[in-house]
Amino acid sequence: MHYQPIFDIAELCALKGVTETVLCPGSRCAPLTLAFTRHPRINTRTFSDERSAGFVALGIAQQKQLPVAMICTSGSAAYNFAPAVSEAYFSETPLIIFTADRPSEWIGQHDGQTIFQPDIFGKHVKKSFQLPQDYDHADSKWAINRIVNDAINLAQQEPKGPVHINTPFREPLYPQKEEKTEYSGPVRTIDYHKGENYISSAVADKIREGWTSASKILIVVGQQDYDAILHSEIGRLSRTHKIPVVCDIISNMNEDESFITHSDLFLGQASDQVKTTLQPTLLITMGKSLVSKNLKLFLRKYPAKAHWHIQYAGLASDPFKNLTDVFAASPTSIIRLLNEILPAETFESQKQFNFQKLWEIEERRATRAINEFFPQDKLNEIEVVKELLSDIPDNCNLHLANSMSVRYANFIGLSTGRQKKKNIKVYANRGTSGIDGSTSTAIGHALSADVINILITGDVAFFYDRNAFWHNYALPNLRVLLLNNHGGVIFNMIDGPASQPEAAEYFITNQRLTADKLCEEFNFEHLKLDSKRKLRNYIKSFFEQDGRTKVLEVETNVHVNREIFDNLKLKIKNSYES
Repeated sequence: MHYQPIFDIAELCALKGVTETVLCPGSRCAPLTLAFTRHPRINTRTFSDERSAGFVALGIAQQKQLPVAMICTSGSAAYNFAPAVSEAYFSETPLIIFTADRPSEWIGQHDGQTIFQPDIFGKHVKKSFQLPQDYDHADSKWAINRIVNDAINLAQQEPKGPVHINTPFREPLYPQKEEKTEYSGPVRTIDYHKGENYISSAVADKIREGWTSASKILIVVGQQDYDAILHSEIGRLSRTHKIPVVCDIISNMNEDESFITHSDLFLGQASDQVKTTLQPTLLITMGKSLVSKNLKLFLRKYPAKAHWHIQYAGLASDPFKNLTDVFAASPTSIIRLLNEILPAETFESQKQFNFQKLWEIEERRATRAINEFFPQDKLNEIEVVKELLSDIPDNCNLHLANSMSVRYANFIGLSTGRQKKKNIKVYANRGTSGIDGSTSTAIGHALSADVINILITGDVAFFYDRNAFWHNYALPNLRVLLLNNHGGVIFNMIDGPASQPEAAEYFITNQRLTADKLCEEFNFEHLKLDSKRKLRNYIKSFFEQDGRTKVLEVETNVHVNREIFDNLKLKIKNSYES
């Protein structure tokens, strides 16, 4: 068969563990589509909207912790993958992107569905590869095998990320009726063997020396995957050495009640005098981005004398502008090394104990304010988020759309519930912080995980990504809390846009849609919350697992939402004056 080397790409992917594929309909990609759909060990799903499909693949890759293949036809279809590709790059999620293409001599010759596809994703992929466009020569077959091996290996090397393989095809694109689809055997695999993270004795000594000589040590954890072992090791370190650990909700460090999870709330209201007492001398960070702008501003204005960042590999970012040391190792290995150091009863250890107590006081202040502030008389978004997070079941995935959804959840946290929560994995597209694929990413998780998947989203993000539902796959484990204030409420919350006369039309972008027709169209259960007295019963129904996708829509007034949000912050501020 002419396309045998292309068919063998599917076999190679299967051998290297790339067994989930997201396909988008098209003709130019037919050789790849047939190769993957006919392979017995590859699971394929098809989505008509490439932009949504890209985020679905992103969600599957996050859930499976393995690369996912994406396939589309030539032309603008490839460009529609771009938002998901950029999110995958900055969130360090491995994707293998196959874009079908015309032969190179037809580029720029007014041939249909033809654009400049090599390197189309620019710096937002780890590398862009180009396959040969003729497959009969032995060197071409060798090159195709080598290139795909290299691409899959690269996607999984730290820091992980997307790779692009542009695949030009000549016609005919389809096999003859009598041709059989067969995969060559054995197909060569080139396996990449990662060495163990090794901390040299010299580096270990530097870490021990810096640790034992420091006081006012602070650990800050950014966005990262749920890791029970790391969670436990950091908790042990915090308790033994009296270290405050500050985390956002997306850090997936939500099960230790001693951690500081409301810094976004109190740091935005505390006086400079209070913040000075919270200033660290040694800052240790791990993970990626933070949701909390107040925490970032605090660490920039009150810098530590030394800032250590721990990550597996790659260039480290410097978001607080005072990075001093980067340790290329697994965070768990460094924390275990620190746990081997026995605490000493010294003047420095007493200062560390006092430092932890100062952070704990502020955490209790914020928690107390939340508990005293609610309930409110009027139906409002942040209180609905609080009630949902209070009742969220164990062993689930929580997805947070961008703008106010993730901020509400971060303000409230998972530690203010009616009982301790276990094994809740939190996901958010914070690589680029866009709203465009929040729903599609959650659906990718729902399609590849048996647990319940809960998405908290705003109306603009939800309706922008409504094509996430345009497919033929059931979603019995998906729940959506839709905060519908009929506009981009964040622009009415933050300083600047709300004070402009053009705010209503050009920033807040008022929209009139509700979810009832969408739910009717896709046969989802629609729970319309229009009064506070229905809230408890609706949340109970929302979490019932009866085989249906459910959308709990809360229509609220944007001005009420802002008033209550501001009053909650005011309550914290007033607590410093009482």
